[in-house]
Amino acid sequence: MPNTLTYLFDPLCGWCYGASPVLQQLAQHSHIHLELAPTGLFSGAGGRVMDAGFAAYAWSNDQRIQKLTGQRFTEAYRAQVLGKTGSRFDSDAVTLALTAVSLTEPHRELAALKLLQEARYVQGQDTSALSTVVDILREHDLALAAELLLAGDSQLKTANNSRVQQAQQLMHSLGAQGVPALVLSQGGSLRLLRSELLFGNIEALLAAITA
Repeated sequence: MPNTLTYLFDPLCGWCYGASPVLQQLAQHSHIHLELAPTGLFSGAGGRVMDAGFAAYAWSNDQRIQKLTGQRFTEAYRAQVLGKTGSRFDSDAVTLALTAVSLTEPHRELAALKLLQEARYVQGQDTSALSTVVDILREHDLALAAELLLAGDSQLKTANNSRVQQAQQLMHSLGAQGVPALVLSQGGSLRLLRSELLFGNIEALLAAITA
């Protein structure tokens, strides 16, 4: 029977992007069932307006993540996203997009997370903007999800709110201090795994799962 792992994250969290390589490897293991649980950390009230101070802080943090994980944060991202003073830093559109994919093509949700992260951090697209996210979904043959997102579908919003609330409740119940985080469901019990395992060797993470 596969182990169930719940991945707590926010799509605009740089450290969550840094965890992507290990997460992609984890999903390839047949004895692991991976569930995505967006927490809404930077969504809505958790978002903010981009300004020079926040951009400098984010870029400094991103350089630490790149050094540790090898994940790329390009000059295009720095100029076109962080440099877009007055724009919103808000994960609402991306979080809704992932829920739309989970409703229409659930087997592609992890791949959608990866492409949306790379669109931002590598290609320099502002994924806080709904129109940008819709275009990305359409370009990658996720048209049904794109249409749900563009229409402001009420069922999509309800499903998204439910997912975020459940993720937040799970974080609170286990005392998770932030994202990314992995929760292992095994034998009817839940266990929070050490977050640093997401930035190291996949074998170490697999060993922690089976311990």
